[in-house]
Amino acid sequence: MRPDHPTPPPPTHRRRAGRDRPHRLWAAALVAALAAVATVAVSLAAPAPARAAGLEEVTGFGSNPGNLRMFRYVPDGLPQDRPLVVALHGCTQSAAEYDDETGWTELADRHGFAVLLPEQRSLNNGNMCFNWFQNTDTSRGSGEALSVVQMMDRMRADTGVDPGRSYVTGLSAGGAMTAVMMAAYPDRFDGGAVVAGIPYRCASSVVDAFGCMNPGSDRSAAQWGDAVRGASSHTGPWPTLSVWHGTSDTTVAPVNQRELVEQWTHVHGTDATADASDTVAGYPHRVYQDAGGEPVVEEYEITGMGHGQPVDPGSGAGQCGRAAPYVLDVGICAAHHIAQFWGLGGGDPGPDPDPEPGDGTAVLGSDDARDGYVKAAADGSSAAVGTLEGSLGLAVGRGVDGRHSRTVLSFDTSALPDGATVTGAHLTVARTSGSGDPWADPAGNTLVADVHGGCLGGGCTVAADDWSAPADAPAAAQLPRPASGTAESGMFDAAGLAAIDPAGTTQVRLRFAQAPAGTAYVFLGAADRATLTVTYQT
Repeated sequence: MRPDHPTPPPPTHRRRAGRDRPHRLWAAALVAALAAVATVAVSLAAPAPARAAGLEEVTGFGSNPGNLRMFRYVPDGLPQDRPLVVALHGCTQSAAEYDDETGWTELADRHGFAVLLPEQRSLNNGNMCFNWFQNTDTSRGSGEALSVVQMMDRMRADTGVDPGRSYVTGLSAGGAMTAVMMAAYPDRFDGGAVVAGIPYRCASSVVDAFGCMNPGSDRSAAQWGDAVRGASSHTGPWPTLSVWHGTSDTTVAPVNQRELVEQWTHVHGTDATADASDTVAGYPHRVYQDAGGEPVVEEYEITGMGHGQPVDPGSGAGQCGRAAPYVLDVGICAAHHIAQFWGLGGGDPGPDPDPEPGDGTAVLGSDDARDGYVKAAADGSSAAVGTLEGSLGLAVGRGVDGRHSRTVLSFDTSALPDGATVTGAHLTVARTSGSGDPWADPAGNTLVADVHGGCLGGGCTVAADDWSAPADAPAAAQLPRPASGTAESGMFDAAGLAAIDPAGTTQVRLRFAQAPAGTAYVFLGAADRATLTVTYQT
C-alpha cells in the first residue's frame, strides 16, 4: 500500500479502558502508513552466522502496563557492570528481525554490552508499531514507556548491567519511541539515537501523527525543548543524541531530522548551528557542542536513502549488520557509529564465542608508564616531552602555545601466543577534552597511526626524538574524530600488521597528517582507555 493511501487492517486493540473503536481504526491506518516504504527496494542478505549466545524471551518483568514482550541478547560470559543498549524495532518488525540485521547484537559481542529488545504485540497495534502518538504510552509512569523501564530493571537484576551506562535507539516508530524514552526517563539514559524518527510530543493524537510523519511539524526550538523539559522533573544532565535520516525518505519526512536536532540542542542549552561538520563514508555529518565544548547532538544525513536503518555488511572494524526489509545496505553501519558516539567502542569484548579453529583475539591496554606525548615546531625542531599527561591526558594537534603534539602509545604485544600470525588489528582511543577541530584545520585533515615493532627513537620511554623517529609502518591506519567517548581506527594496513611484534613491544604514534594553522587539538586517555585489538591465527 502507498503511504498516502493507507488501508486500515481489521481493528485490533489492547484490552485497556479509554480506547474506543474509532480511535483504534485511525491508529491502524497510521501504523500502516508508517510501515510503507515507497522509494527503496530491499534485497535480503544471507543469514548471519550463528553465535553461542542467542535471543531470549523474558517474562515476569513487572506490571507491564504497555503489554509488551521482552527479549534480550547477552553475550556469553558478559561480566557485570557492562553497558545496556535498548533497541526498539520499527513497524512490521519484531525483536528477532531487528537484532543482528541492524548490527546491535554483533556489536554486543564485539564490544561487550547487553541488548534489550522490547517487542510490540499485534493486540496493541495491528502493524507492530510502538504507539509513539498515544499520551498514555509516552508519559512517565504509564503505558509502553513504563514497560520498557521495567524491562531495564529486570535486566539489571538478572545480568548486573551498569545502571549508569544505558542507551536507547530505534527505527521509525521505534525511533519516535526512542525520543519518548529520552524525554520521559532522561535519568535512565546516557544517550539515544533516533533513526528515521520523530521528535517527542510532535503528536498527541492519531490525527496529528499523520502530519508529523509527512510533511512534518515546524516548531521553534524552544517549543520542542519545553516539551522534553515538561515530561519529567529532571533538570539534567541530559542524554546525548545521534540522529540519522535518509534524504529520500517519503514515509517520515527528512524535516523531522532537523526538528529533532533543534529539540535536543535546546534541551542541552546550545543552538542548532553545527560546531563541526565533515563527511563519513561520503555522507554529511554534523556535531553540536555544549558550552564546554562537549558533543551533545550529532546528525548523519544519508544522501539518497529512503526509509530504513543504514548498515554496511562485512567484517571490517567499522562494518556491521545485514540487509533486510527496512534495513538498507548503503555503505555505512549506523549502529557502529552510534556506539562510537556513546563511547561503547573501547570495551573488551572478551573471547570470540564461536571462534574458528586456531583463531584468537587479544585486547591490550596501553602501558601507561611508557605512554606520553612530544611537542615540537611544525618542522619537528625544538622537540620536548609534554608534561600534562597526568592531569589532562595525551595531546595530539596544535596547542595554544603554537607547538604541535604527537602521542606515543606502547603495547606489550608479547601477550600474543608464540608463533601467532597477526591477521588484523585496530586501535581504540578515548577523547578526554580538546579545543578547535584539527580534522578541519586544514580541511580534510586526518589523524593517522604510525606503527613500529619495538620502540621508536632511542628507547621505550617517550623522548624528544619520538616526534620524528622513523616508524616501520607510517600512517598504517586512520582514526575518525572521537566525537564523544571513544574512536576506533580502521584496520591496520599490511605494513601495520607486519610491524606488530608478537615477541615484545609495539608502539603506535598518533599524529595529524597536516599541521593545523591555529589552535586545534585533542587530549586522549591512556592505559585502559587506549586499546590495541589484535586478531591472530596459531
